[in-house]
Amino acid sequence: MVELVLEEKDAGDWIYRGEGGLNIVLAYSGSSPNFIGKVLRVRKVKRNGSEFDKPPSALSTHECLIWEGVGDLLSASTKDIVNHMYAKHVMSPLLGSQHVDPGVRVHVTKEFLELVHNGVLFKRPSWRVDNARVNTLHDSALLMSDHSIFPHGVHGEEFCISVEIKPKCGFLPISRFIRDANSAKKRISRFKLHQILKFHQGKISQISEYDPLDLFSGSKPRILKSIKDLFLTPQNNFRVFVNGSLIFGSSGGEAEDTDSQIAESFEETLKNIIQAEDGLRTPKFLQLVGEAVFKSGIMDRLVEVQKLDSFDIEGAIHAYYDVVGQPCAVCRELGEGKVSSKYEELHEISVDESLKIVRDFLVASTAKDLSLMIGFRGRGKGSRESSYDVVCLESSNQSFDYKASFIDLDMKPLEKMPYYYKLDQEIVSCYTRMMETVNRPEKPLMDTSYQEQLTAIEDTSQT
Repeated sequence: MVELVLEEKDAGDWIYRGEGGLNIVLAYSGSSPNFIGKVLRVRKVKRNGSEFDKPPSALSTHECLIWEGVGDLLSASTKDIVNHMYAKHVMSPLLGSQHVDPGVRVHVTKEFLELVHNGVLFKRPSWRVDNARVNTLHDSALLMSDHSIFPHGVHGEEFCISVEIKPKCGFLPISRFIRDANSAKKRISRFKLHQILKFHQGKISQISEYDPLDLFSGSKPRILKSIKDLFLTPQNNFRVFVNGSLIFGSSGGEAEDTDSQIAESFEETLKNIIQAEDGLRTPKFLQLVGEAVFKSGIMDRLVEVQKLDSFDIEGAIHAYYDVVGQPCAVCRELGEGKVSSKYEELHEISVDESLKIVRDFLVASTAKDLSLMIGFRGRGKGSRESSYDVVCLESSNQSFDYKASFIDLDMKPLEKMPYYYKLDQEIVSCYTRMMETVNRPEKPLMDTSYQEQLTAIEDTSQT
């Protein structure tokens, strides 16, 4: 196989699609058959003086223990290659190879990356620009299928409309290692609890009605409700593309809540896609998405991977400290006399058992933070047999090919486990403090609408 190389002359064919914390995603707009229907993930580097540091080493000593014997992970020379192999050897078998494209590494020159950096600068959110830039010292990038289009469809007359959803965690934990003071985690989804902390921190302007438990429920009405809730408050959890171009949601941060102007614009964009009168196209499209989620059964497979985290972070953090050979900071924080026997039991299990607990937690964490792409392509009457699954939108008498794929499957760093534990405790304690405030109306510390939202969350958890 001829090695693919992207050089200075190729930079103009790659356009900004979006970005996350570690990578910028570029879509291809040229004519080379090697790249049509592909996206490129290029690595970023923080603007904090580390811009010219060497690429990070692949795995730490303790990570080598965790991932020993898994594919070729230990032979990887960089974190990028680790993530590629992790998607291929760990996540793809668990989620289904038909839903995962781990991609291929391609060589990129420094000149190519410099031109890409300059070319996307004004497309990126300003806070992303302030935080990080393209890492021009990397010599490779990851070439993957563009799940927002069907192969070769973007250059023909047919359209492809696709949605990107970040489902988040779709089950309530039942781990016996969750402390009684944190029992809200067993009643209310992690996403709903985290929304309260984000609102309190000023990171979001409104608490989303979306609840992952609806999306994962297997109930068509609840799935449809979850899609509608995502549409109304997309934040960074819901985006829509037509032929690969973003038409709804944010390209690299929190999207605005959907107001009438945004809704009208989206309705107009659907004019040649969904056959319905004005004002009815958006509801029918959201129904189409819900139908595909329900029919595919893909959420069942995803939640099984998420449930590999059977100990919760409150249990897994103890196994973590044993794996890294450090005194348990959580037990120290709890203090002598308050450390439950069940935590002491965790520190007495074998090293292999501790490694498995941590490994399963990290895999589940990837599954809780990935994105789901569902692409749709219209089918006319008498269309040929399709190699794709078909979903029917009976209310508009239309049929669509659809495909569902998982993206953003990077390995979670072992070193972040103390952070995960700290964030978990912040989320629950914020909820607890806010509920105490709601129950003490003589000392209002928040506006009425926020009180109503909190009460509604608690009420929902009781049903």
